[in-house]
Amino acid sequence: MSHNPREIKGIDSREELKLANERRIEELLNINNRYVRTQRHLEQYSNISHPDNLRHVSEIQEEREGRMENLKNIIAYGKHEEVDQVDNLKKNLDYTEGYLEDNASRMDEFTLDKSMEKQSHRREQLEFLD
Repeated sequence: MSHNPREIKGIDSREELKLANERRIEELLNINNRYVRTQRHLEQYSNISHPDNLRHVSEIQEEREGRMENLKNIIAYGKHEEVDQVDNLKKNLDYTEGYLEDNASRMDEFTLDKSMEKQSHRREQLEFLD
């Protein structure tokens, strides 16, 4: 029973694509869950939140929307919407890291925690994209 190397490679490629798409769907669900929880929280507590915190949360939500859209495009059409996403994430990580080093002592606890959380999400996303 001989196997054509092209057929084997095709099977491997399909398996790899299947596994990659499973990871992408899991990531899409995770991002969506965080997005929905944050939206609910905003609906309940936006009237008592500080405007700076609301802006920060809005930025996070926009980033999540973009990531969900990008994952949807990869899964459905096999293409990345933003080719420079990795570079942008790295730049944002570096910039925010420097900002936090310089300003963490003057930031309120909530904003600092949320900034650190966003950095963690950026690292996770970089890990996922690399």
